[in-house]
Amino acid sequence: MNRRITSKQLLTTWLFFMMAFVVQAQVLKPATWSYDVSKKEVAVGEEVELIFNVKIDKDWYLYSSDFDPDLGPMVTTFTFAKHPSYELVGRIVPVKPKKKYDELWEGEYTYFVGTAQFRQKIRVLQPDLQVKGEYEYQVCTDLTGQCIPFDDVFTFSNNQIKVSGTAAKPTTQPEAKAATQQPQEPTKQQDTAPAQVPDLATAAAAAADTDTATAPAVATTTNSNDTPETISAIPDDAAEGTADEGLWAFMLIAFGSGLLALLTPCVFPMVPMTVSFFTNSSGSRAQGILKALVYGLSIIAIYTLVGTIVARLFGADGANFLSTHWLPNVLFFLIFIVFAMSFFGMFEITLPSSWLTKIDAKADQGGWIGVFFMAFTLVLVSFSCTGPIVGSILVASAGGETIRPIVGMFGFSLAFALPFSLFAVFPSWLSSLPKSGGWLNSVKVVLGFIELALALKFLSVADQVYHWGLLDREVYLALWIVIFTLMGFYLLGKLKFSHDSEVKFISVPRLFFAIITFGFVVYLIPGLFGAPLKALSGYLPPQTTQDFDINKIVRQNAGGGTAMVAANQMCEEPKYAEDMPGIAHGLVGYYDLEQAKKCAAAQGKPIFIDFTGHGCVNCREMEQNVWSDPAVLKRLQENYVIAALYVDDRTELPESEQYVSPYDGKLKKTIGRKYADYQITKFNVNAQPYYVLMDENENVLVKPTAYDLNVNNFVKFLDAGVEAYKKRQQVAQK
Repeated sequence: MNRRITSKQLLTTWLFFMMAFVVQAQVLKPATWSYDVSKKEVAVGEEVELIFNVKIDKDWYLYSSDFDPDLGPMVTTFTFAKHPSYELVGRIVPVKPKKKYDELWEGEYTYFVGTAQFRQKIRVLQPDLQVKGEYEYQVCTDLTGQCIPFDDVFTFSNNQIKVSGTAAKPTTQPEAKAATQQPQEPTKQQDTAPAQVPDLATAAAAAADTDTATAPAVATTTNSNDTPETISAIPDDAAEGTADEGLWAFMLIAFGSGLLALLTPCVFPMVPMTVSFFTNSSGSRAQGILKALVYGLSIIAIYTLVGTIVARLFGADGANFLSTHWLPNVLFFLIFIVFAMSFFGMFEITLPSSWLTKIDAKADQGGWIGVFFMAFTLVLVSFSCTGPIVGSILVASAGGETIRPIVGMFGFSLAFALPFSLFAVFPSWLSSLPKSGGWLNSVKVVLGFIELALALKFLSVADQVYHWGLLDREVYLALWIVIFTLMGFYLLGKLKFSHDSEVKFISVPRLFFAIITFGFVVYLIPGLFGAPLKALSGYLPPQTTQDFDINKIVRQNAGGGTAMVAANQMCEEPKYAEDMPGIAHGLVGYYDLEQAKKCAAAQGKPIFIDFTGHGCVNCREMEQNVWSDPAVLKRLQENYVIAALYVDDRTELPESEQYVSPYDGKLKKTIGRKYADYQITKFNVNAQPYYVLMDENENVLVKPTAYDLNVNNFVKFLDAGVEAYKKRQQVAQK
């Protein structure tokens, strides 16, 4: 049946699509705040806790308030306006935040996912209670690479807390005060009806799998001049958090480690012996296959049980302590050194012989129980070769979630047990196995070199967290270059250990491994001079720890280097430059949009606007991985006037530039709030990083882009902006 589409239906459809577009372009607000109090009725002179609850959207996280504000990420801060009806007692306390060490920031920060809670204790001084203030915070997501700073106001009054009794003389506790003062801004009132939220215990349970003791936070109080002051305290708790790496990737690494363990002298000769035992001693081939399968499953069960025990012993609470505190990291460093020495043949790591005797006696009993204890015997006998590998997997898994040790041991044991079952099912394959020989010891020695290289990672973590300065980037790289060079010479037979057989000739597989090793060494060498070595960025110390960086020297060289070329593009001295960290990779530009517009008009170039933030980790990641590409650097340097607009900068604007935003009705007094407001009102976006290409009249040239680590996409974006600018100029000239 045909239906006639009316104009009303067309209008409805058009409105639907317009609404869909608006929803896609709307300003994000991934965190919702609500307020509550620990008790609804208090008497004058009594104390009460103000509770700030936050509901955080999925895949987003909120930075907490109890880490070093100079680290980089934007610390959550609370400013309390002075009022005679109350006084602050102590500092604001975040409830059970997670902790994590970040190599980009070179330090540890605290954060919340799902829910967050902050508590501030006050003493009531007058019946007419008025607690007002504001808070600033930042939320980020790794899903889209966005970070967003926010600020808002709060009010607690007699509507939330009923005050009874007469004023009592308070006993004022001294408040620690920071050196830097921040003037309070006028605040906009909002509805602050108390929300029905869980109590402290419930919120703590909702804070997921952490058990971090509460620590002093960044808070504010007021002095006699009614000027809010920021109190900052850095926690000295042990580190806690999670390292969210893919379990599947970790399991594949553990599986590969299990395959390597099979090639060690303690295990490889056992494969044909064990399979022959099952096939010859069983009544039928089917029974032999079944016993071999039970044997393999027993191996998996034993190793997985070890992983479960480790998970139960350390759990989520101990995992991040092991991954970030100096003591376990130095201990792991020493353990890996011992493992390497063992693989080099200096000594063997063995278990007490009494254990082997007792387990072997159980295996001799026969039956299905005997098969299990045969598997147990193999695990113990092969410990001198597999112990370092198993230990490495357990140590690596200790820095992650509770499930990782179990997954790691399952992956390792699956590979370890697989050949015993497969060769039992297909015994003819045994004839294709290579014969035991000196090559098995070579596998052990190569593993020793790898253990030695991995040991440095643990020492590096402790070095970065505690700023010892032992393993700067060039020292780390120099040691790796030496280690893998020696490994290459060993593969070529130029280096021998006491247990090695004489190498009369180099086999083709050994030659290929040597080529790969020396190729890796050649890749590492430019890193000594400042090359980024992006493939190893997660394993090396930060590039800022490197003393000799030739790229930096070239940029700073006034004799025709990047710095001089870029300086010639400047029209005038950038405002606020003394308060800014500088633009990445020696690029120069402006921190004020009006300056950038004037320079763009004078030079006939488009403007590259970088909406960024001091605490935006994804902005730094874009700069390191995308801006660093020569093709991107060349275009930014030659084709654009750069405007780096920091949305979280607290530098105060001149009074003539301060204004009340039509968007939220708040007075904008700082650079950060000015450009955060500009990003919202102009582009209806509040997340960073956000990149806009425009002309001097603020006409957008191409569709803006955000977090995208694809260099080619960014190059196309910059090229499209130049092309659009040229076309616009041609039209204007006509």
